[in-house]
Amino acid sequence: MIPLPHMMAQEAMATDAPPLVPLPAENGLIPPAPSLEPERAIEMLHGYLPVFIVAFVVTLLATPLMRLAAVRFGIVDRPTESRKGHGVPVAYLGGVAVFLGVMMAIAFSYVASGAWFAGIEGRINPQFEFLAFHTSKRDQVPVNFVILLGMTVIMLTGLIDDVGGLAPRIKIGGQLLAAAALAMQDIGTKVAAGVLRPIGSLLGNEDMIFHVPLPDWTPFTLGPPTLGPNIEIDIIYWTGVAIIALFVLGACNASNLVDGLDGLLSGVTAISAAGLLVIALWLAQRDDGQHDGARIILCLAVMGACLGFLPHNFNPATIFLGDAGSLLLGYLVIVIVLMLGDTGQTHLVVAGLIIYAVPIIDTALAMVRRALAGKPMSSADDQHLHHILKRSLGVKGAALATYGIAAVFAALGVWLSMGRVRVVFSIALVIAAFIGVSAVKAARRQLLEAQALSAAGAGSPRPSRPPPASQQSAKRQPGPGAPTPV
Repeated sequence: MIPLPHMMAQEAMATDAPPLVPLPAENGLIPPAPSLEPERAIEMLHGYLPVFIVAFVVTLLATPLMRLAAVRFGIVDRPTESRKGHGVPVAYLGGVAVFLGVMMAIAFSYVASGAWFAGIEGRINPQFEFLAFHTSKRDQVPVNFVILLGMTVIMLTGLIDDVGGLAPRIKIGGQLLAAAALAMQDIGTKVAAGVLRPIGSLLGNEDMIFHVPLPDWTPFTLGPPTLGPNIEIDIIYWTGVAIIALFVLGACNASNLVDGLDGLLSGVTAISAAGLLVIALWLAQRDDGQHDGARIILCLAVMGACLGFLPHNFNPATIFLGDAGSLLLGYLVIVIVLMLGDTGQTHLVVAGLIIYAVPIIDTALAMVRRALAGKPMSSADDQHLHHILKRSLGVKGAALATYGIAAVFAALGVWLSMGRVRVVFSIALVIAAFIGVSAVKAARRQLLEAQALSAAGAGSPRPSRPPPASQQSAKRQPGPGAPTPV
C-alpha cells in the first residue's frame, strides 16, 4: 500500500533522497521547479489508482441503465436543428452516469483511506482521520464536502434543464450557488495571491488586508454584538471570490458549448484531467499543502468517469451527456484548476487554464463571432471549431483532431507548471491565434466572399443614374393585353 503525499515527503526526508524544495508562496514568485521524478510519481499514482477504477467501472455500467431510463421516460434529444449531426433521437441522462461514477469514486476514497491510502502493507496510520474535515487533526484533507454539494447542485440544474427546460437565469443561479459554496470553504480564494501580494509588498501591506474605520454612531458599533471599530477588507479573498464565480460560470458554459459532437467533451475532459493529474502529482511530491491528495483523487475520478462514458458516447453515440453532464464536467475541471492555486501559486492556475484551452478558445470565438454578426450571445450556430472540423474530417475525424489539439495544450500547461513560462506562452499564443483566425475565417467565409465580389464589382463602370421614380413607375405599367403581375 502507498502512503499519502505528506507521508511520502517525510519518508523521503528520512532517507538519502534530496530534500524537497519549499514553495515561496508568500512572495508570489514562481518557485524554482525541480523535475518530476517518474518513479515516485508512478508509485504515488499506484496508491490512488483504485479511485480511477471505481469511477471507470461505475460509469461504464451505469450508462446503459441511464439510457434505458431516458428512453423509458422520453428524455431524448430530437434532431430538430440542422446543426445537430444525429439523424435519430438519442437518449440523455449520460451526465447522471458520470455524476454517479465520480461520486462513488470519491466515496471510495473516504472509506478506503484508512487502510489503502494511509498506510504501507495494510497498516493503518492512526494520525490520518480521513473522515474528519478539520484540518487541525491532520496534514491532509479529503475532497471537501462543499465540492460534492456543488457537484450535486450543478448536476441537478442541468438535469432539470434536460427534462423540462430551465430559464437561463435559474441555470446561472445554480452555478453561482456552487461557486459560493467553494468560496465559503476558501477553495480557490487564494488564486490571485501570486499577483496581488507583490503589489501589496510595494504598498507595505503584503497580505492586502485593509481596515475601514466606522463612526461611533453607526449601528455596527453600538453594542452587543458589534463588528468592532472598523471593517476588515481582505482584497485577496474578495478578488478570489470574484474569480471563482467567473471561472465556474465560464467553465460550465464553455463545456456546454463544446459538447456538440459524439464523444467530444468526454474525450477532451479526460485529456485535460490527465494533464492536471501530472501537475497534481508533481505538487504532491513537493508537499504543496493539505489538498495534495484531494487534487489527485478528483483528477482520477474525472478521468475514470469520462473514459467509462466515452465508449457509449463515441460516434455513433447511443447516449449524450446533456446539460447535466456538460455543466458537471466543466465545474469539476475548474475546481481542480482553482485548487492548484491553493498556496498562492497563480501561475499554476494559468497552467490549468491552458490545459483546458480548447473549450475556452471555442467559447471566446463564439462570443466574437456573435458580436460581429450582431446576434445575442445565447444564440446557437454551426460555426464552432468542431463543426468546422466535421465538415472537413467527418464526426470521428473531427473528434480525434480535437483530441490532438487538447493533448497539445495539456502538454503546454504541464510544461508551464515546470517553469517554462515564456516559451509556453509564446507557443500557446501562436497556436491559439492560428486556431482563432482560422475558425473566424471559416465561420465568416460567406461574408468574406460577398465582400470580395463587391470589391471586384467596384472597378466596373458605374451604372447610369436611374430615372426618376415617376418614369420608373410609368415603365413598369403593363401594355394593353399584357398580364397583370401578381
